[in-house]
Amino acid sequence: MSVLICGSMAYDTIMVFPDRFKNHILPEKIHMLSVSFMVPEMRREFGGCAGNIAYSLKMLGGDPQIMATAGCDFAPYAERLDTLGIRRDSIQEVANTFTGQCFLTTDLDDNQINAFHPGAMSFSHLNRVADVKASIGLAIISPDGKQGMQEHCEQLAAAGIPFVFDPGQGLPMFSKDELLRMISLASYLTVNDYELEMVLNTTGLNIEGLKKAVRVLIVTLGGEGSKIYTDGICHDIPAVAASEVLDPTGCGDAYRAGLLYGISQGWDWPAAGRLASLLGSIKIGFKGGQNHEISREVLAARFEEAFGFALPA
Repeated sequence: MSVLICGSMAYDTIMVFPDRFKNHILPEKIHMLSVSFMVPEMRREFGGCAGNIAYSLKMLGGDPQIMATAGCDFAPYAERLDTLGIRRDSIQEVANTFTGQCFLTTDLDDNQINAFHPGAMSFSHLNRVADVKASIGLAIISPDGKQGMQEHCEQLAAAGIPFVFDPGQGLPMFSKDELLRMISLASYLTVNDYELEMVLNTTGLNIEGLKKAVRVLIVTLGGEGSKIYTDGICHDIPAVAASEVLDPTGCGDAYRAGLLYGISQGWDWPAAGRLASLLGSIKIGFKGGQNHEISREVLAARFEEAFGFALPA
């Protein structure tokens, strides 16, 4: 079963400032801020929610189908997807635009200054679920252009395809009515604990009302694990201690790939949630959202070591 992944494709340019921002910002002058940071360390990573999720899902043995928009600079990313064996026939290249770009500068205190250029993401509504050639049994809608996210929710629901709604950093784009509509169409809603509060504040629902609005509600809690609410039950999913903590970028996307794989394989929620938790722990030990690698054999051994039972077949 192919999994349709709707969301952003982006290049992440990550720069490290070998000092502290606070040493170079005058508090009494922030009304006329003008600063420049020398960044001798810089790297460029392949990113975007759709790209990151597809990478981890493919690594697990899943069949991701990305539906996204990219710009005139997409060629290196396209070559990478081809090398990985990830289909891209539903990625539309939009002329006279750039692929989404995130420019991130971090200092020695792990403070960050980010700038994000959506570029071709703003045209995500040009893609339609009905045009996807693969046979889709499950989908996820992750942060993307606003109109695209709304229309893809409607199209998936109309086609009878169950999907995960993963609004993430796109949450501030939506009004109460818009957000309630997309939640009502989704089978699964996944948010982190901060995003949960944003959803509750925007919709006016309480946690019980939100749990009733979707078949399954998944809330990630960082180092505290996650909770999966369904059928009146709360499945507490433990966190997995990371062997090394290098970069949290893409950990949430790795978690979502684990969920999608478990759902597509018909696993129960304790197993699917634990695989998702393990993937997030593995990813944090690597820089960038798509540089972690693990064999099925090592993954199975890590899973049994962490949770005391075997990874489902």
